[in-house]
Amino acid sequence: MYNWKEHLGMAAALLIACILYFWNPFNVSVAAGKVLSVGAFMITLWLTEALPMAAVALMPLVLFPLFGIAPIDTTAASFANPVIFLFMGGFMIGLAIEKWNLHRRIALNIVRITGTSGNRIVLGFILATGLISMWLSNTATTMMMFPIALSVIQVLDERKPEGRMDNFALTLMLSIAFASNFGGIATLIGTPPNVAYAAYMEKKYGTGPQFIDWLLVCMPLSILLLLLLYWVMVKWLYPNHMKANADTRAVIDAELRKLGKLSAAEKRVLAVFLVTALLWITRDLINALKVVKLDDNIIAVFGALLLFALPSGKGKPLLEWSDTKHMAWGILLLFGGGIALAAALEKAGLVQQLGTWFAGFGGNAFLLLFLVTLISLFLSEIMSNVAQVIVFAPVVTALAEALHMNPYLLGIPMTLAASCASMLPMGTPPNAIVFSSGYIKLHQMTRVGLVMNIISVVLITLFCWYVLPLVVK
Repeated sequence: MYNWKEHLGMAAALLIACILYFWNPFNVSVAAGKVLSVGAFMITLWLTEALPMAAVALMPLVLFPLFGIAPIDTTAASFANPVIFLFMGGFMIGLAIEKWNLHRRIALNIVRITGTSGNRIVLGFILATGLISMWLSNTATTMMMFPIALSVIQVLDERKPEGRMDNFALTLMLSIAFASNFGGIATLIGTPPNVAYAAYMEKKYGTGPQFIDWLLVCMPLSILLLLLLYWVMVKWLYPNHMKANADTRAVIDAELRKLGKLSAAEKRVLAVFLVTALLWITRDLINALKVVKLDDNIIAVFGALLLFALPSGKGKPLLEWSDTKHMAWGILLLFGGGIALAAALEKAGLVQQLGTWFAGFGGNAFLLLFLVTLISLFLSEIMSNVAQVIVFAPVVTALAEALHMNPYLLGIPMTLAASCASMLPMGTPPNAIVFSSGYIKLHQMTRVGLVMNIISVVLITLFCWYVLPLVVK
């Protein structure tokens, strides 16, 4: 069957790329023009879904060497970035949780606690995910909540409840990703960009933002974003109209009784899950002992390897390699392509040119703060948020110094905005994880994400303009 939308998307991508390269509306160098054209080509294909997203992510392996942007070995290295192994390890832990039905047990208990109406379940997941993400990395939080949410959807779908089950599944998946992102900005350790910015300021000035100061400004902002996320999704864009009823609660109780006691395999998977989570939480304390040096990626792969090594009690290990055929390998390729594109944008100097452009707005500090927030947030849709903060921290700090502004007034909103990308799967790791569920179409994520992006830009700007100067001197 002829699919005109796919052909139209490919034609649009090619046209935009040619316009950017041959017309050069931004007056960039030839090398930067090539990167900008390839980037626009890939992003348009992603947005129009003209080709599978994982296939588009492989394009740098062909286009970068072909157009002299980067050699194949440099480009291919992006597909082995350490963060990809964080995803892989987390996905494998999720597979084991699902394989031994542990996710179903946890999900049933969550539904029993929150209530069986669609809205209350979504709100329960938003608050629980946001709270956990304040103290644990947003990616690790999403890894934990993802299989549980999948099971909640499966359990309720089996009962064929009245209302919009499709909207419920969509909002529950999105709530995990977005609540992880918004919860992570509340504390200095909640998300890697916060840590990266604090490390830069510590190195430059000998002291970085204080934990309590960050908390006073960003926790109220985080809570407000979480509550607005709930309202936007279930009250405005995607209401589910799934009401609580006694029959559903009776079914939940019956299903829990049917599961019986925890099996040996469930206990062992739960133990691996908890050990991995504990290592993520206590990583800095362990590293302070200077015996070993752990990071989130090592811990995730370690947890996955334990699953292959530990017996289930049923004559086979907790996880076998054949189980990984169900894993979202395409998401790993998607991030590899995104990382390769981000590296090329940075190397071409396009990010640095933004800093020069910012300087033109130095006469209006509020407008400058707004633009830094706006551009940081939307740029993070296509760029690694950690890499973005590392690149932009010197740019906005130098800009603030030149304008005799408190560097935090530009640096903190830039950092917060980098964690709030909500429109695209490659915007943040949590977005990519939930997109792999199959319950979210790209236009749905983009619709909710655009609204939350606008809300985030406005709130971050206002909080950092009015509240930040009262706390951070």
